[in-house]
Amino acid sequence: MEIVYEDNHLIIVNKACGEIVQGDRTGDEPLVETLKQWIKEKYQKPGNVFCGVIHRIDRPTSGLVVFARTSKGLSRMNELFRKGEVHKTYWAIVQNRPPKQTDTLTHWLVAHEKGNRTEVFDAPKEGAQKAVLKYRVIAEGERYHLLEVELLTGRKHQIRAQLSHIGCPIKGDLKYGARRSNPGGGISLQSHRICFQHPVSKLEIDITAPVPPQPLWQALAAAASEQKK
Repeated sequence: MEIVYEDNHLIIVNKACGEIVQGDRTGDEPLVETLKQWIKEKYQKPGNVFCGVIHRIDRPTSGLVVFARTSKGLSRMNELFRKGEVHKTYWAIVQNRPPKQTDTLTHWLVAHEKGNRTEVFDAPKEGAQKAVLKYRVIAEGERYHLLEVELLTGRKHQIRAQLSHIGCPIKGDLKYGARRSNPGGGISLQSHRICFQHPVSKLEIDITAPVPPQPLWQALAAAASEQKK
C-alpha cells in the first residue's frame, strides 16, 4: 500500500495486487483496517478511527482506490460516484490485439456467485446488467498490447469479462482465459488515473498511479509515452 494523496477528508491509495479493500471470507486484513491503524498512529488519535470505503477494485487488480477520512467525505464522494462525476481510467495488458484501435463495448453481464465469475451476453437478458466501456490501444509489443480503458458503468469484473469476451483476456487472468498466471499472482490490470472535483474543497483532483515495476509494464508504458510525443 502506498498513499498518493491525503487531506482532511480523503485518502487515495495505490493498492498492490493481492491487497483487499474490504474484509472478505479469507480473513486477511483489508486496506481499510490498515489505513485506520495508519491514521491512528500518524495523528496519535485515541479510540476508534473513521475510515470509509467509497469504492473497490478486485483483489488481483492494482492501482488507485479512494477512501474517506470523514463521514462528510464519504457521503459526498458516494454522491459523486452515483452521479458519474468520478472519472476513472484503467490500463490493461492483454494477450491479443483487439479487433479495432478504439471502440465502445456494450454487453449485458450476469455475476455468478459460484465460481466468482461474470458471464457476458451480446444482447439484453433477464437478470443481466448493461455494461459499457471504451478502450483504445495505446502501445503494442510482440505478444502483448496495452489498452487504456474508461468505464462508463461499474459492474463486477466488468473490464476483465468484456475484454475476454472480444478475445483479449488480460495477462495473468486465468479466470477469464489468460494462457498463464503472472509471477507472484495478480493480473495486469491497473486503476491508473482518477479525476473528480473534491466534494468539500471543490478543488480538481487528478491523480495518476505509477505503473507497476515489472519490465513488461515499464516497456509498454514507455512505448505509450513515446507515441504521445
